[in-house]
Amino acid sequence: MDTIRWGIMGTGNIAHKFARGLALLPDTEIVAVGSRRQETADTFGDEFSVPHRHASYDALVGDGDVDVVYVSTPHTFHRDNTLLALEAGKHVLCEKPFAINARQARDMVEAARDKGCFLMDAVWSRFLPTHVRAREILASGVLGEIRMVHVDFGFRGTVDPRQRLFNLELGGGALLDVGIYDVQLASMVFGEAPTEIAAMTSIGSTGVDEQSAMLLEYSGGRMAQLSCAIRTTTHHEASFFGTEGRLRLEAPWWRGTALTVWKRPGPEGGETTRHTYEGNGYQHEAAEVMACLRAGKLESDIMPLDETLSLMETLDAVRAQWGLVYPME
Repeated sequence: MDTIRWGIMGTGNIAHKFARGLALLPDTEIVAVGSRRQETADTFGDEFSVPHRHASYDALVGDGDVDVVYVSTPHTFHRDNTLLALEAGKHVLCEKPFAINARQARDMVEAARDKGCFLMDAVWSRFLPTHVRAREILASGVLGEIRMVHVDFGFRGTVDPRQRLFNLELGGGALLDVGIYDVQLASMVFGEAPTEIAAMTSIGSTGVDEQSAMLLEYSGGRMAQLSCAIRTTTHHEASFFGTEGRLRLEAPWWRGTALTVWKRPGPEGGETTRHTYEGNGYQHEAAEVMACLRAGKLESDIMPLDETLSLMETLDAVRAQWGLVYPME
């Protein structure tokens, strides 16, 4: 494929971030945008010089000039919107969280495989230079066996039941908004699903999980200690502890540009390196999608679909311990 042509489904904040990132890549363009209203499609189209502006998602996926659709709608609609695009034969990059639960995620993955279309979970931080470098260091074995992972991602938001974060009917809460970042990072490091899960949460006045702590055990006694919050600001660091050394993704770890490595046990001797990137960093996940499409691949080796399913199953298991059920389930 020469120039890869994108269609953007949804016109919210994350769609704007993705469009700004995509503008930094060569051999690609946004040819279409789909919204529920013509006015918002036109406004987005004017801002990013998009030629085709559609007032429905059906019209967007039916646009013959679109190669791949970026689904940026609220996550309560991810399954239906992704299935709509796949049914039309479009490749899809679906914003995280991939779905509300594992059942929805399986529907999406099965549809992509049945249709022979590319599909990827848009965990954008996994493709940033710091994370690429972290994987290289882990694979080198210089840190020995990674035995523990500590990750936190929390911020203090203002309670507003009309806002998605605090609205249970829209899949609000810390787990699906920022907890997914923590869980996927542990998965990236350990390369498998947890064997045991212990989780606690604080449910707020609007019924959503406002802050949570999770302990995940993996084979061989390896562990991940994770926390997420939308009412508490945390350190925003991620650390991997090995038998021969450790690595820390410096704050804010999910979009940072620095990491520190200790190649021996103990607090001394850490070496910090910087790995900068242009713009907001969203171009890196888009570049992975385009590289896969040009190679004829239907999923990413860095963010494979089976791992996405495993992540959703882990989130389901965490919520089950809390007794937290979304209305649409």
